[in-house]
Amino acid sequence: MLSPKTIKDLHGILHKALNQAAAIGYLRFNPADACNIPKAVRKELTPLDTEDIQKFLTEIRGNPSEILLSVTLFMGLREGEVLALSWHNIDFEHGTVLINCQLQRFCEDKGVYRIVPTKNSKGRTIKPATAVMDLLKRQKAIQAEMRLKAGTAWENADFIFTNECGHHFDNSTIYRAFKKATTAIGRPDARFHDLRHSYAVAAIQSGDDIKTVQSNLGYATAAFTLDVYGHVTEQMKQASSERMDNFIKSVSGGEK
Repeated sequence: MLSPKTIKDLHGILHKALNQAAAIGYLRFNPADACNIPKAVRKELTPLDTEDIQKFLTEIRGNPSEILLSVTLFMGLREGEVLALSWHNIDFEHGTVLINCQLQRFCEDKGVYRIVPTKNSKGRTIKPATAVMDLLKRQKAIQAEMRLKAGTAWENADFIFTNECGHHFDNSTIYRAFKKATTAIGRPDARFHDLRHSYAVAAIQSGDDIKTVQSNLGYATAAFTLDVYGHVTEQMKQASSERMDNFIKSVSGGEK
């Protein structure tokens, strides 16, 4: 079954074509005008809260996917983006990471993985927290050891997250590691994409402006970011109101 968004996109393409047909006289009117397009219902976000994140990090400690999952969480990357991360996109000197592609599995082609553009086909440069860059340096050292052990069996593909022979991780491997950890901490409902939402919520609550969060996540507009995470800013507004209320009370001797 097609999603409401897919139906809307297909309708838009068909509507435009039929409009042209009507304009040049092939049709008396655009029959697509009468279509009822289902409304897209946004799924409720279920990010990990601070306590969940602490438990999650403890649970994945020592797991082969530990650094990958941590980087995903603290950079807000999509699954395909973190799988496609390559060393040539890391600038340790300036502390930046270029996100310009995804690694996706094509089921119709015997499950072959291919490098494809990002969701909006635009690259973005992120300046992660220093702790994230330290994780990447740690991964580089781990991979160097694996490369020595693998010898001639090593794949020179430049991927950051690989198995012992340099082959990129596949999505089923990291999904299993993720689900095992979230189930262990009492969040079996969590989806891998919730790591991305968890980053966004934490960033906004930490004081990042919406434009910065939008840029880091690779969303098309700040307005879309506000639409998705508006509930977080509303909570922050309420907290701001309460802080000001306490301040007024403190300077006015408790009088309203």
